[in-house]
Amino acid sequence: MSATRIPVPTADLYDEYGDQLHVCEEQFTSYGGARAFTGPVRTVSVYEDNALLHALLNEPGDGAVVVVDGGASLRAALLGDLMAKRARDNGWAGLIIRGAIRDAAVVGATTVGVQALGTTPRKSDKEGKGEVDVPVTFGGVTFHPGDILHADEDGVVLLPSSGDASQ
Repeated sequence: MSATRIPVPTADLYDEYGDQLHVCEEQFTSYGGARAFTGPVRTVSVYEDNALLHALLNEPGDGAVVVVDGGASLRAALLGDLMAKRARDNGWAGLIIRGAIRDAAVVGATTVGVQALGTTPRKSDKEGKGEVDVPVTFGGVTFHPGDILHADEDGVVLLPSSGDASQ
């Protein structure tokens, strides 16, 4: 497993890089027990179907952050308590979910970072529709696998994989 990265506060990163830093304009709520997290990006693009995310979280996370573009749907949860615990147990640093989660109280007691747009009790489909490790764009930022993401209660920011914010 890779070394755990120490999250740098997003405000401090902005102070250092200014407008060169990729700042996601999408507004997320922090639900996970880890309020600040960082790591290399893995991506999932789905709509109301969490089978691909479920499969990815079964793999070793090695400190990575999963960025899930769920099409901003709040109709079906893409993550629940069991998946959050699996993410923690398999070494994922956190998840950014452009969609909904469920089991928010248990997710909040799980020491993994989780930010999402909202909550719903409704389960998602399990048909395996979508894509893994493809660029996803929302909030004015394109997330590529390997980019370095920092998240905290101030927001989500991205450094390209080279660490050079001017890319």
